[in-house]
Amino acid sequence: MSVQAGDRPRLVFAAPRGAPKAPTHLADLDREGRRAAAAALGLPAYRAEQLARHYYGLTHDGPLTDLPAAERDRLRAALLPPLLDAVRTVACDDGATRKTLWRATGGALVESVLMRYAERTTVCVSSQAGCGMGCPFCATGQAGLTRNLSTAEIVEQVVAAARDTARGETGAPARLSNVVFMGMGEPLANYARVVAALRRLTSPAPDGLGLSARSVTVSTVGLVPAIGRLAREGLPVTLALSLHAPDDELRDTLVPVNTRWPVREVLAAAWAYGATTGRRVSVEYVLINGVNDQPERADLLARLLRGRLVHVNLIPLNPTPGSDWRQTAPASEREFVRRLRGAGVTTTVRDTRGREIAGACGQLAAAG
Repeated sequence: MSVQAGDRPRLVFAAPRGAPKAPTHLADLDREGRRAAAAALGLPAYRAEQLARHYYGLTHDGPLTDLPAAERDRLRAALLPPLLDAVRTVACDDGATRKTLWRATGGALVESVLMRYAERTTVCVSSQAGCGMGCPFCATGQAGLTRNLSTAEIVEQVVAAARDTARGETGAPARLSNVVFMGMGEPLANYARVVAALRRLTSPAPDGLGLSARSVTVSTVGLVPAIGRLAREGLPVTLALSLHAPDDELRDTLVPVNTRWPVREVLAAAWAYGATTGRRVSVEYVLINGVNDQPERADLLARLLRGRLVHVNLIPLNPTPGSDWRQTAPASEREFVRRLRGAGVTTTVRDTRGREIAGACGQLAAAG
């Protein structure tokens, strides 16, 4: 597929006006918000804390016997409204990879992917229904932006994954260990809700799930001001920069937001993020046959990254409907890796988990 400069999509940073909004949920609220919600029901504030312990402890579907019977239904109705309805779950890799299609408020469709590895269990979550960044190799980007997800809609994907992992849905019962914001949407375009979700995921009970911030990754195409804000949040999550090209001419096409924040500017923001948080930056790079996989581009990428606290994650292109682009040939992939490693840049090639169920990188389209 040939994409010319004139074909570049319009970038959409704000959700459409009038888009349906999810009802307020316990996961949308911090401690003071929960207490206020309980008080509005005429209940003691500590009842909200009891419910929060159940929710983040994954026992909220149980009988809640520590709550008075007369108050359970009121608390559930007010603070645990249904947010995501599982439309369909498909699996591959002998059940170790599971993709779930969710229907949210107003009918918006989103997907999450749960992946079990020998040493960890990871869930890939969506932050928006659709995406407004328009990257031409990504099925989500081609669909456009429907709306932002609420904080609780994001958290609910993680809670569902943690519950399924604990129940042994992907193998022996285990604990969810990692969360990656690499599903549908540009996380930093839904900044406030994503940051609130990060706090819920990483705060200890009763304020959150108690995951390590170092086990959470937030991906971005490169919204420079938001990267700077995230660095100052006191949340040492891993930043994954979707770079995909080392030069502005090509990246303007592959990642249209580059026309606003070019390569050197977005890399400077990434290095500043790493310096502030002490975290190694991950650079994501989809390898597309004959488009961005040339040896000279590997060398240019190496020059940009050499000497930095960075890890390059090369991603074989996954097929998407309507695209005639193909993944890089194995020999070209090996040469690209060789050149980066030869320059001292830590480089790995991502496992193509979920490709058979359209659950791999760039494939999430939430088709009903």
